[in-house]
Amino acid sequence: MPADSNLENLMAHYQQGDFNAAADLIAQLSPQLQRFFVAQFTSRADADDLLQETWLRIHRVRHTYRPSEPVLPWLYAIARRVRVDHYRKSSRTTAHHWEQEDVSTIAAPVSLESGQLDDLAALLKPLSEGEREVVEMLKVEGMSLQEVARATSSTVGSVKQKAHRAYKKLRETMSATAFRKGQSGGLS
Repeated sequence: MPADSNLENLMAHYQQGDFNAAADLIAQLSPQLQRFFVAQFTSRADADDLLQETWLRIHRVRHTYRPSEPVLPWLYAIARRVRVDHYRKSSRTTAHHWEQEDVSTIAAPVSLESGQLDDLAALLKPLSEGEREVVEMLKVEGMSLQEVARATSSTVGSVKQKAHRAYKKLRETMSATAFRKGQSGGLS
């Protein structure tokens, strides 16, 4: 993960019209934003679209960044908003599509493409969207509680609570998986 002071410096230069700084920001931060979108059970194609939309939105609102503040919470707040907007749009589209489809077609099972979800997404699957988001920001991106609270427009206490619940679910899931593997190993 890039040093925060370097990111803040790049963002300040980007605000002043230095598009080399913008290119450096994109190069440094796109991989972690990509992981953020993929970890939310979005397809890789959707994650690419969301990443592009995030950078377009950052470009449009770059003047709102305050140089005295950390870049990552500001950036993740925008990425989160893009993801929420995408979810709402796709929900409306899906609802409209369902209204026009035959009920028997809707009930048909949907098959996911193999490899669509990576290991992290599979591990985080039992978590709610908010819990996944908090774990991703805290543990994968290495953000502080305060930064996650700013990025998610919530309190530090709320972030701690979501993280605690997420960790508990992950421990339970991992324990159950280890137990099942232990049982199946003994049956051979």
